[in-house]
Amino acid sequence: MTGAAPRAVGVRKAYAEVPDRVRAWVDGVLGSPVRETFEQVGGMSPGCATRVVAADGTRAFVKAVGPELNPMTPGLFRHETAVLSHLGRHDLWAGLLASFDEPDGWVALVLEDVPGRHVDTTDPDDEARLLAATDDLVAELAGAGAGLDIASTRQSIARWGEAWPEVATLPRGVLPDWVHEHAGALVERHERLLAVAEGDAVVQGDIRNDNVLVREDGDVVFVDWGMSRVGPAWFDPLVVRLEWVEDPRFDDLVRSCRVLAELGDDHVTALLTSLGVWLGYRTTVAVDVGLPTLNDFRRRESSRLLEGARRRLGL
Repeated sequence: MTGAAPRAVGVRKAYAEVPDRVRAWVDGVLGSPVRETFEQVGGMSPGCATRVVAADGTRAFVKAVGPELNPMTPGLFRHETAVLSHLGRHDLWAGLLASFDEPDGWVALVLEDVPGRHVDTTDPDDEARLLAATDDLVAELAGAGAGLDIASTRQSIARWGEAWPEVATLPRGVLPDWVHEHAGALVERHERLLAVAEGDAVVQGDIRNDNVLVREDGDVVFVDWGMSRVGPAWFDPLVVRLEWVEDPRFDDLVRSCRVLAELGDDHVTALLTSLGVWLGYRTTVAVDVGLPTLNDFRRRESSRLLEGARRRLGL
């Protein structure tokens, strides 16, 4: 099925380049050897992201990565394994069928194969589907963070705050001038945001078009839980609306969402500025082994977020 091009696209290994021992394990999970593979694009992992078809017709989706490709990504896969194991199966997300984990080595997941296309956020029907499905996801995952030992949204937002002391030292052009001029007030907004960043829900945390599939019947499925957190019910509804953040339409979508209206404009704008500044700062310090497209993605996202914040602040 065709669909919108994913916004985040990395450089991946093909399934044939995955170690033999991992591919043999996949064959065992499927109960039949893999005979066809269809490489997927979208996302930043340097490992494989492959739809596979076994000799007996069984289908699955396989993602696998080793530390030699990127030392951080196996940890994200372990995180996703823990979250999906905790959540179990549901139509709103691709279920985990099995996982492979070598200490200090390769990590692989076999997931439900979801026949579908990437969501097209420029299409009004897809927009409505995505927002409604996000509301369903929030309702389903309310309180689901109990007993799940993963990072919180508050911890993530606190980490974004590490960029603020560095703003004055960044080369001009990394961040727009208005950020430098209003840094003090923006830091205060960040501190107020931290005060409302706790919660007991599981939040997907990374809802963008390449992490959302639309089935042939129109149902929406959320994939890639490597950035999921335990946090407040407002987080995913705000994250999904970042797809439109550089356009005034974003403000309308925020106003029409009950949980975001209750959160308040100050906190919404604070998230845009804090995340936008963090991503801009990371373009100057991050070392991205095996991720050649990631820094350009950070720059684009930082620019989009900060343009949205500038508009909302009337600057």
